[in-house]
Amino acid sequence: MKIWKKGHELILIIYKVTSNYPEDEKFNLTTQTRRSAVSIISLISEAHGRYHYADRIRVLYQARGEVVETRSHIRIGHDLKYLPDKEFQYLEKEYSGLEKGINAYIQSISKNKGTK
Repeated sequence: MKIWKKGHELILIIYKVTSNYPEDEKFNLTTQTRRSAVSIISLISEAHGRYHYADRIRVLYQARGEVVETRSHIRIGHDLKYLPDKEFQYLEKEYSGLEKGINAYIQSISKNKGTK
């Protein structure tokens, strides 16, 4: 699935950029950012494995929430000067696109109720 692949691509970037965060953020912002980014593709995978369309949609709503959380974490990293402008702008744009992709998938499932 395209949204899973995009989420996976972004996780690799998140791990790279957060490895440059200060050591005192290791158990705070670094961990929170990575956790929410990993949750996105975990939830997309889980949704794909759900049989009933309502379950898939519910889990995708959670994935979308994790996108918003990840975007919040990267904004904080940027505001604290841990994340350079160029990387922040790229991640912000890509996570915004991922959110739109999840929304499109939710709409597709809603239209095709029950088909996998």
